[in-house]
Amino acid sequence: MSFTLHGLAVSSGIAIGRAHLVSHATLEVAHYRIKEKSIPTEIARFENAVATVRSELGSLRGEASGPGSPSELAAFVDIHSMILDDPLISELPMDLIRERRCNAEWALVQQMEQLVQQFDEIEDSYLRERKQDVVQVVERVLKALMGKARKVSKRGKEEDLIIVAHDLSPADTIQFKNLKIGGFVTDLGGATSHTAIVARSLAIPAVVGLHHARPLVREDDLVIVDGTRGVLIVDPDPRVLEEYRLRKSELELERHKLRRLKTARSATLDGEEVALYANIELPQDISQVKDVGADGIGLFRTEFLFMNRDGLPDEQEQYEAYKAVAKAMGGKPVTIRTLDSGGDKSIGASVGAGRQALNPALGLRAIRYCLTEPQIFLTQLRAILRAAHYGNIRILVPMLAHAAEIEQTLAMIEQAKAQLRETRHKFAEDVKVGGMIEIPAAALALGPFVKHLQFLSLGTNDLIQYTLAIDRTDEAVAHLYDPLHPAILRLISQTIAAGARMDVPVAVCGEMAGDPTLTRLLIGMGLRQFSMHPSLILEVKQQVVMADADQLALKVGRLLRLDDPEKLREQVERLNA
Repeated sequence: MSFTLHGLAVSSGIAIGRAHLVSHATLEVAHYRIKEKSIPTEIARFENAVATVRSELGSLRGEASGPGSPSELAAFVDIHSMILDDPLISELPMDLIRERRCNAEWALVQQMEQLVQQFDEIEDSYLRERKQDVVQVVERVLKALMGKARKVSKRGKEEDLIIVAHDLSPADTIQFKNLKIGGFVTDLGGATSHTAIVARSLAIPAVVGLHHARPLVREDDLVIVDGTRGVLIVDPDPRVLEEYRLRKSELELERHKLRRLKTARSATLDGEEVALYANIELPQDISQVKDVGADGIGLFRTEFLFMNRDGLPDEQEQYEAYKAVAKAMGGKPVTIRTLDSGGDKSIGASVGAGRQALNPALGLRAIRYCLTEPQIFLTQLRAILRAAHYGNIRILVPMLAHAAEIEQTLAMIEQAKAQLRETRHKFAEDVKVGGMIEIPAAALALGPFVKHLQFLSLGTNDLIQYTLAIDRTDEAVAHLYDPLHPAILRLISQTIAAGARMDVPVAVCGEMAGDPTLTRLLIGMGLRQFSMHPSLILEVKQQVVMADADQLALKVGRLLRLDDPEKLREQVERLNA
């Protein structure tokens, strides 16, 4: 019987093949008491399981570092290794075994539930979704305790494999490099989950957040994964199957043609230059950036260096990471965003420890956190300034809302420079400083921004979230998250126009920048700098080279006067016709 499930589209494309179910360990383990004399044996059993998983992750790390593996895989395995080595996972369960005379499985799951609760309180969506990494590490130890393996087996028709799982860990995905996987489908996950990130890096269609795919889909079911629309079709009828096969062929042909645009000039039909930058999280991502001919790095998310570790990265470690990116880009712009994290323990924070934010989205995060922790901030600023000696580095400050925050940040940068002079370190004196416009108050009161900063970057993800009062990670209201809401478009347009009047460059680095259906709209608003995931750059460039900026400016000017959402959406669609 044919049926369709809808989820979150996280990696575009179409895959048609046979479902291969990946099992997962149940975390609802049995609870039983053990005898006093059995405690040493139970502890030894737990220690052996941890040692087994540590060895597995070590082997997987070697595989992930091999040729042909996306850089994200090795990074995720490193995260799992750090989680495993954390005393909260590797030692505290043994205390529970001793104190409560309980079995190792139950002790481990109890500790995991406490950790997951802490992650749920983190506002940052990327960091919050890392709770799944904790769950997956625990799952792997449970499997070792139970003597079970988690493997993706090869089958006769490797090209037809569509992975269907409740969730996938980075360790699982490493196995896929030796198989020809068509697509990923998971019940859990979001746009920033590791399954989504790895799927995009492998250019494999993926749909996550389906909720019930794993129990409903059977092994070897014929399935269609539409990673563009977020749809999974199980046992499609012949007409639907033929339609999707045709669409798949067309997409593959288009993708092949896009490669020709790599060296093409990024300019509109009427000669307007449009810079297409890449968003990255790790120095290893540079290979993808170069592969698509990006004009530079528009957003380097530095929080990845801080997360899931016992201590903070020191100045030298950060300096080496930033320097590697700057040198690799050979003089092209590299925009490094300062730490964009909430006040949580995941980065060893002291401020806010022991307190639970009533509304973390509006709490101590991003620049607010950095200004409250000046030593952490100064360490990062010194590392960035030193690395800027080796390339064209710019500093981007997140979540600014007040003129005082801009002034304090600039003062901290000068303080960092003074400290480097005292220690006789080489550094760049003239690093440009920009601010993210992601709070409505910033977009509505741009005076201090254009006066004190050299460039602006619109973080549309948070701008939409704050303007519409919608938590985009909350499934109950996610459908209300609308980048085409008239208020959102006006805030973006006003920001771009204000930047143009004051000769301050404005970029968009949120998800809107990587959506090819919105490229012409943004060009019509006057946007000339886009920053997105590297895999999306050629699709956006295709829209750029077919656009006429002058004509779009007239059409978009009329469009922005509309208040009716449906009419506005119709006009946006006509821009792409």
